[in-house]
Amino acid sequence: MNTRGLAAQTLVRVIGERRSLTAALEAILSKIPQENDRAFVQALCFGAMRWYWRLDFFLRQLAAKPIRDEEIRTLALLGLYQLEYTRVKPYAAVAETVAAAAGRKRWAKPFLNGLLRSYQRERERLQTLADADESASLSYPLWLIEQIRRDWPEDFAAILSRGNLQAPLVLRVNRLKCERARYLEWLAEAEIAARPCDFAESAAVLENPVAVERLPGFGEGWVSVQDEAAQLAAGLLDTQPGQRVLDVCAAPGGKTLHLLESCPDAGEVVALDIAPERVGRIRENLSRAGVRATVLTANATEPSTWWDGKPFDRILLDAPCSATGVIRRHPDIKLLRQPEDIAQLQTLQRRILEAVWPLLAEGGVLLYATCSILRRENEAQIADFLGSHPQAREMPITADWGRSMPCGRQILTGEAGMDGFYYARLCK
Repeated sequence: MNTRGLAAQTLVRVIGERRSLTAALEAILSKIPQENDRAFVQALCFGAMRWYWRLDFFLRQLAAKPIRDEEIRTLALLGLYQLEYTRVKPYAAVAETVAAAAGRKRWAKPFLNGLLRSYQRERERLQTLADADESASLSYPLWLIEQIRRDWPEDFAAILSRGNLQAPLVLRVNRLKCERARYLEWLAEAEIAARPCDFAESAAVLENPVAVERLPGFGEGWVSVQDEAAQLAAGLLDTQPGQRVLDVCAAPGGKTLHLLESCPDAGEVVALDIAPERVGRIRENLSRAGVRATVLTANATEPSTWWDGKPFDRILLDAPCSATGVIRRHPDIKLLRQPEDIAQLQTLQRRILEAVWPLLAEGGVLLYATCSILRRENEAQIADFLGSHPQAREMPITADWGRSMPCGRQILTGEAGMDGFYYARLCK
């Protein structure tokens, strides 16, 4: 089994077939028996996606013409990634990457060998050229660089830099089962270094990521993986006992679980998502944690097909978005997201807002959330909605995290160690 070859197969599905890296890895990792090999393949794939624009620049300088064979091109990218960014011995990076081409076209092995050795010889020159090219230097597509620069002219360099760092593994402790301080003690006993986060009472961050199977009580629902920024939602929604709650676009169910953990005496909690396979993840997570909710597979923009007519006291709308705030966790977003997607996402966000707003009881609260840092999806969306809905009133969010915006509150990527997130709280 050649791990470089498996990593190449995974990335072909992302680059060539436009599948998400998470989905592509799930299909491959289950075939790899050794944990170390799985971790290596995953690290190669995430690293190559994170630095794709710089690696692709190197490749275009080194290859006399475009490489039409997608798997050989991907192997070349992986070889360059190992030479540029990892501690893999250079001879091993070249030899094993070339070996992964065995059994393919006869030209592939000598081609890869020559290309990677050329990079070793010309590394300094190529790095200088890449540093002079904005897309290669920052390793982002130009359209996204320009969008983030327009929205955050004083912060964009820091946003892009932090987006290229590996995100920490953050946990949400199920406080129905134990307090965070006690769980941190269990982690220490398991020789897993961790510390409490600053803003979410249930959040803890690991010094180094580990497989979830190593986490004490993970299988029994004592703890879940969720960034601190996402954990702020439950407190902002402020669900009270007996209240009926709707979680829109709920998959994979992390916020649904947190709502139930934060207010176990809530009335009915309804978790809704349009994708059947993702709804299955909600049910799995609820089962693991030992809590219950009403789970629906339905289109949020068509309440007549699923709503029972009873109003909700609280609605959490975790809106579909560009996910530009979580690029450090999902670097394939930089490749998969396209400029035209933003306007389409804005339209979908507004359609869902318009559809679920009538479902909110008078005096109720709707929390709008995205993992985006783009103003069009966030404050501009909410300002436009407030302007056309006299019954809607913004409830300002006073907090020591993020930054206050004309509407809502924004966390930029990496601020206080958190993912990029936006929240706006509306009262009816």
